[in-house]
Amino acid sequence: MARRMARLSARRLLALCAASAVTLGAAPPPAVPGTAELVGRPAELVNPFIGPPTKANDFPGADLPFGMVQWSPDTPSRPQGGGYAYRDSSITGFSLTHLAGPGCGAGGDIPVLPTVGAVDAGAAVGFSHAHESASPGFYSVALDNGVTTQLTATQRSGMATFSFPAANQANLLFKLAHSQGGDTDTRFALIGDREVTGQVTSGRFCGAANSYTVYFDMVFDQPFRAGGSRPAADPVRPERPAVGVRPDVPEPANHPTLHGILPPTGPVRQGKATLSEGYVSFDTTHNRRLRAKVGLSYVSTANAVANRVAENPGWDFEQVRQAAQQRWNEELGRIRIGGGTPAQRTVFYTALYHALLHPNVISDSNGQYPGFDATVHTVDPGHRAAYANYSGWDIYRSQAQLEALVDPQAASDSAQSMLDAYRQTGRFPKWSENNGETYIMVGDPADEILADYHAFGATGFDSAEALAGMVGEATTAGHIRPGLNYLDQLGYLPTDGSYGCCNFYGPASTTLEYDSADFAVSALAGTLGDRADQAFFARRAQDWRNLFNPASGFVQPRDADGSWTAGFTPVSGKNFVEGDSWKYTPMVPFNLHGLAGAMGGDRALASFLDTDLSSFTGAGGYTDLGNEPSLDIPWEYDYIGLPYRTQAVVRRVQDQIWTDSPAGLAGNDDLGEMSSWFVWSALGMYPQTPGTADLALGSPMFQRAVVALPSGNTLQINGHGAADGAPYVRSAEWNGHDWGRAYAPPGAVSDGGSLDFQLSDTPSPAGPPVRPTRRRPTRPRGGGRGWPLASGAGSDAATGPAVISVFPC
Repeated sequence: MARRMARLSARRLLALCAASAVTLGAAPPPAVPGTAELVGRPAELVNPFIGPPTKANDFPGADLPFGMVQWSPDTPSRPQGGGYAYRDSSITGFSLTHLAGPGCGAGGDIPVLPTVGAVDAGAAVGFSHAHESASPGFYSVALDNGVTTQLTATQRSGMATFSFPAANQANLLFKLAHSQGGDTDTRFALIGDREVTGQVTSGRFCGAANSYTVYFDMVFDQPFRAGGSRPAADPVRPERPAVGVRPDVPEPANHPTLHGILPPTGPVRQGKATLSEGYVSFDTTHNRRLRAKVGLSYVSTANAVANRVAENPGWDFEQVRQAAQQRWNEELGRIRIGGGTPAQRTVFYTALYHALLHPNVISDSNGQYPGFDATVHTVDPGHRAAYANYSGWDIYRSQAQLEALVDPQAASDSAQSMLDAYRQTGRFPKWSENNGETYIMVGDPADEILADYHAFGATGFDSAEALAGMVGEATTAGHIRPGLNYLDQLGYLPTDGSYGCCNFYGPASTTLEYDSADFAVSALAGTLGDRADQAFFARRAQDWRNLFNPASGFVQPRDADGSWTAGFTPVSGKNFVEGDSWKYTPMVPFNLHGLAGAMGGDRALASFLDTDLSSFTGAGGYTDLGNEPSLDIPWEYDYIGLPYRTQAVVRRVQDQIWTDSPAGLAGNDDLGEMSSWFVWSALGMYPQTPGTADLALGSPMFQRAVVALPSGNTLQINGHGAADGAPYVRSAEWNGHDWGRAYAPPGAVSDGGSLDFQLSDTPSPAGPPVRPTRRRPTRPRGGGRGWPLASGAGSDAATGPAVISVFPC
């Protein structure tokens, strides 16, 4: 009670960690033109085949930014979400929905496969990568059965051209019972001799109880000779929930596991359902080209028809393809780069492309969409669309910020969609698939996502109502924040606590996740003038201190009686989420100054980071840059006056993990989160502090970058001397004036301006560190005129070609 009363009184204080806003004056002068020409048509540089063969599980098919349709090939290995394994040599179907590397099977709804001859519902057709191509909004492959398939898309519909050999029986198989999450109901019907309709009910993401139904309507430009439905051949069965797993049980990275009892999140069909699939057959003896158009809807078949008619009324495949590419050029062109190698430019725009695939439009052209309450709603006035698919635990770290920066309309609509979910259920989405909550992962990531959207310029949603909902959810124990009562009682989530519902596990990690969420609530409250909640949540965000053990120098699990949980080692994943204490101890992005102090000073934190970053792949339990808990770590040198180490480490990560090759992306892409990390890092900055527009600085990869900001202004980043072997910043200027800080100037992402870096292949001499005030969020520190501090720098010949390490010898 005393702890609670102290917190309530703290609501009347200014937050210890609240940021003060700084507004720039007159418009900044234009940047001095660089020598590198800016990319004009960025979609032409995207390589959709980066990512599919690795754990990234991206997909190469046709789509639009945040589109409802992703018409893409599936192969027999069918990796989770993406459905396409580069090593496979056959295709089982071209399904209409996909998610980029979510960690569990998802999407893959309505696979369609062209075949020749007798109908074989279990068919797979061989192919070669030599006869395959893809670009944003387009996919093509010549199959071994003589059929060339070309796919393109609008936002809610797809279009295909199937070029068959001359045959009296050319088929399209509809493998409706093969959604990745399994299906509980499928239906297929013929309408005349040129149209088919159907629906599938799927869900069960990672074994959760969520359910959704997607409807389709497909028309053809020539009549089919025969068709029908039949019982499904070898249907995919829904995954059974893995409930009952104890909260302290570790799980491997990139493989979520459900814990405890889950509530139902929507209507789930019970009992045995008839799972039917379909086919249509054509005579292509004289007319070998078959064109098809398909509309999707999560509301009804009628809406699927309306979506198709509204977005693609004609039959001009090339026109639709060009429109898709133009849409991608507009979206990707919000960030224009110049310089760098061809491979670096391809990796950059491919990462930006992947980062803008999700969340996805779920509303129809008439504005209708299925709510989380299993009823049909209409998009709110003033908004263009409703969105779905929030990989919360992943995307709050940097993808949400990038979405807001590049497409503030989509981000604002996404935020309003999250608020609509709260209105419908009393809960913001945590990890949602379409219109169902799955409760996958931990924390309360909606707080960071909403606050980050707002901070980075996507303010077109009811932020006051959103804040009220965030505060309510963060002060009342429920499905999203189980164990919240322990924060008032103990100031941490104990290992031996009682949590009950909704996938609670990893109490040490979850405490830190709640802390970051609380700081984001505080930041948004401060922006909106709510000083009481700003103070309260900024204070509660410091609960991480209750799990930091000064004796070990690590964040450790703790029991309810205050004792440290027995058996702790820094490399054990027990009581953590997809990681260990090496990965989680640094996860205090809003108070790294405080973390350094708890460890014994900046040198102690530097030593910790040196060891932690001796691996980028999780070896020895250290940093794993293929998974989210480690993404902040390379930037933390900035906060202890050692920005040159951030510059070196980030460049090494870029060179080792990101390449212009099918295997050029590590870890699940997690709906674009991993890709967003690369985009930010290549620009030379990173959104480290939840709920704020504070950007830690590294060094730019390219000579020039021009970012179109939500305000209509531009942020220009000039890397003079940029080269792969020159990651070090010798000096920097903001709008022509010296900038001696390791963070972007306040107002950089709102008002814009010109940030010029002078880059070098060696660290610069050190200068006196500039320390932040203790009443503001921890910001990175530069070194005055000697901006990239270099004391103690040494070389390391083992770092690889053209990369200079600056770890102490």
